[in-house]
Amino acid sequence: MKVTENSTVVVNYTGKLEDGTIFDSSLNEGREPLEATLGQGQLIKGFEDGLVDMLVGDKKTIFIESKDAYGEYLDHLIQEVEKEKVPQDVVPGVTLHAETQMGPINFVVKEVKSDTVVLDANHPLSGKNLFFDLEVLEVK
Repeated sequence: MKVTENSTVVVNYTGKLEDGTIFDSSLNEGREPLEATLGQGQLIKGFEDGLVDMLVGDKKTIFIESKDAYGEYLDHLIQEVEKEKVPQDVVPGVTLHAETQMGPINFVVKEVKSDTVVLDANHPLSGKNLFFDLEVLEVK
């Protein structure tokens, strides 16, 4: 069966950055293949586009530009807040969660200064071009 724009697929994948660094894989121990229905917004656009027309058993590597992955890196999503507004033991690299009027949002702590903390609400993969090794296991 061929993958179409509304197929439910089961796929193994390995996601890599341009330098070859693996950032995610369904092949890691304890992980399961990904199952998703295309056209439902469950996957990034470039990932879905890469699956269309594949057959069960097909393997390929796709390249996804940042705009079709997690979007461009946006400077306006970085903000500096007063230190007392975040947990006191916060360090760079920690992810903080907040509830906003638009729903939940994650911030990565970029820098801790004497009186403030720099927070980044960009997705960790925003602004990055991605490669995915794909293998279609099942089309439902």
